[in-house]
Amino acid sequence: MPHVVDRLLAAIGLVVLAPVLLVFAIWIKLDSRGPVIYRQLRVGKDGTTFEMLKLRTMKQGSDPVGVGTVVGQGDPRVTRPGELMRRTSIDEIPNLVNVLRGQMALVGPRPALPAHLDYFDLDGHPRFGVLPGITGWAQVQGRADITWPERVELDDWYVTHRSPSLDLRILARTILPVLKGEGVSPE
Repeated sequence: MPHVVDRLLAAIGLVVLAPVLLVFAIWIKLDSRGPVIYRQLRVGKDGTTFEMLKLRTMKQGSDPVGVGTVVGQGDPRVTRPGELMRRTSIDEIPNLVNVLRGQMALVGPRPALPAHLDYFDLDGHPRFGVLPGITGWAQVQGRADITWPERVELDDWYVTHRSPSLDLRILARTILPVLKGEGVSPE
């Protein structure tokens, strides 16, 4: 989708979802110490790093131990509001601010962690030629239920086949799994 459309939809999304953000911000503050917003360094288009914004779902100082560390059901690091936010992807709503800033798109490969760069040729890998997305082809194919190599392959396929109609299909296919809390990603 054209970035102007992404930005417009992100702005509308933030306005519509502001009450949800407010409720969860209050719940996060009442439940545990620490900031409401979690900032994580990610790698986007052309290898540019940026801070991806999310609602904090884990106790302060409980960052995952390493790349690929799964945050499973019942993980003691996850807060009570964090359990619901992870299941429903509500923690991703602040990604809309990244879209407004031009760091992300609504649809695209999920932004890579800096540690993921060991797996990619930064200059030649297709995923770094497009803005990373809040949702993407890999997410609608199974979210966390697919392996890392499958995600990379699906993201590569998306980059070479992307179009506004494919983006709309991906957005439509994102809604039901998110509402059902299926295949929740540990990111």
